[in-house]
Amino acid sequence: MHRIFTTSVASVYPHYVAKVEKKGRTNAELDEVIRWLTGFDEAELKQHLADGTTFEDFFAAAHLNPNAGLITGAVCGIRVEEVEDPLMQKIRYLDKLVDELAKGRPMEKVLRG
Repeated sequence: MHRIFTTSVASVYPHYVAKVEKKGRTNAELDEVIRWLTGFDEAELKQHLADGTTFEDFFAAAHLNPNAGLITGAVCGIRVEEVEDPLMQKIRYLDKLVDELAKGRPMEKVLRG
């Protein structure tokens, strides 16, 4: 089991926020991206962050967006579409979306619209 699986989403979330805000994007845009991927509403997302939910439990409770398979590209040199472990792939999807948001990609494209 990879260490990230048992890491709380709340412990990584501030790093996501810092990354996107440093590039001029907002916390609200980050939350929109996370909600799009996971199917959580705003209250559910806030509850998972407050509860310290692990990535494993976070994605177990999520209803992954049907268009998540359209997320392609590399994160840390690893192509997200080639990740074999389903949980790790979902985590990489999230990482890729955060990267795209931080790089200034239009929200419509980040959300595979």
